Amino acid sequence: MFSKPSKPANASSRPELADTPSRKPIAMSLIAENVSVDGDIASDGDIQLDGAVHGDLKVAHLSIGETGQVEGAITADAVEIRGRVAGTITAKTVRLFASAKVDGDITHGQLAIEAGAHFAGRSVKLDEPQQEQLSLPMAAE
Repeated sequence: MFSKPSKPANASSRPELADTPSRKPIAMSLIAENVSVDGDIASDGDIQLDGAVHGDLKVAHLSIGETGQVEGAITADAVEIRGRVAGTITAKTVRLFASAKVDGDITHGQLAIEAGAHFAGRSVKLDEPQQEQLSLPMAAE
């Protein structure tokens, strides 16, 4: 009736994930609609923002709900915006939903903007790391 599993607990049935070290899951933090934060926020995890933040955010993944507001700089791996942002955004992936209102520059790897979203600022592509090119000295002819 009760038996040991045939695979170790951290093994994955998906081969591409089998060799990756297991990361301890971090619960998503919620800043609720009735919460206002004055100051900077930093997290290695994910944040769902439905309230207001007056300060800079540095997080792994930021999701701003329709009632969410940020006045400050955002630095993240991924940002999804349904609410308002007044400030710069730097992220690998940025998605502005139809209800988004962003006033500020976006530095990104990938940017998606749905019809109806408001964006006033510059869109700047993240610089890809340059691979060093080997140059051979030209032989004198």
